Amino acid sequence: MLTNFKPAWWMSNRHVQTIMPRFFRPFHNTRYQLEQLDTPDGDFLELAWSLPKNDDAPLAIVLHGLEGNINSFYAKGMMKALKKSGFSVVLMHFRNCSTEANRLPRAYHSGETGDLDFFIKQLKQQFPDRPLLAVGFSLGGNVLAKYLGEQGSQCLLNGAAVVSAPYDLSASCQVIRKSLAKIYQKYLLDRMKKSMHRKLPQIKQQINLTPEQLLAIDDLWLFDEHLTAPLHGFNGAEDYYQQASAKAYLKHIATPTLIIHAKDDPMLSIKAVPSRQDVSEHVTLRISEKGGHVGFITGSNPFKPVYWLEQIVPEYFNQIVKKEPL
Repeated sequence: MLTNFKPAWWMSNRHVQTIMPRFFRPFHNTRYQLEQLDTPDGDFLELAWSLPKNDDAPLAIVLHGLEGNINSFYAKGMMKALKKSGFSVVLMHFRNCSTEANRLPRAYHSGETGDLDFFIKQLKQQFPDRPLLAVGFSLGGNVLAKYLGEQGSQCLLNGAAVVSAPYDLSASCQVIRKSLAKIYQKYLLDRMKKSMHRKLPQIKQQINLTPEQLLAIDDLWLFDEHLTAPLHGFNGAEDYYQQASAKAYLKHIATPTLIIHAKDDPMLSIKAVPSRQDVSEHVTLRISEKGGHVGFITGSNPFKPVYWLEQIVPEYFNQIVKKEPL
């Protein structure tokens, strides 16, 4: 029986839930091995395999959030928890979130499911008899949810979990632009601009933007309008948001999927909170009043925080693998 989330009494504030976990785990490490997987278009995906590998265990894919990577606290924590629960775990870096820049003049975005589809097919071909599951956080959660809906009954995953996903990208962008005196926007933009800076020589034929002009962008919507959208074939930011949002795909999910979301998420719009009417019968909803953005910290001892996500996701995945009632 999956538990419902109750915030720690000392972490009831949504901004505290969102920000503090990053400081709880400054030296939290997990052993991993990097691997490059060549893609059909001549580029590559950088994978991080949790060590030691277990060739008989079910496989779990971890998808990070916007400008995340193997060093993101939530990714390392989930990888470690899933490994402890009996899974072989691999994190897929989205393009341009790798240790080195990708080859092609493109990056990644909230609706890009092609790389995930390719990677899942590669894993199923390599390990046809091993159960395959995936968990996505924030942007990675939107990608995963959209992929699940696109694939429907043809999906090769045995199960999935989606955490704090921005299912309504346009409305959520407006929230980030204003929330906490624009601190979240600045944090994300600084990382996005740093990441895109190394791509400027590759994308100059598509986007004529100097390093100075890139660094001068101080608004998330403008970044998507001038970079994300044209770089990936969209007609502006709003067209990108409409096409990439996963909310319309939730009704078509045919894979057992756990959706975790907090109503007080300070980085997402309330419009992004999915209801029972928005999802298919194969989706289990865990919508809590509190929890922040990829936070969900509980426990009674401030010196020993309990990471609820690292309990409920492995529990849900094990129920699927063991074919227990969900």
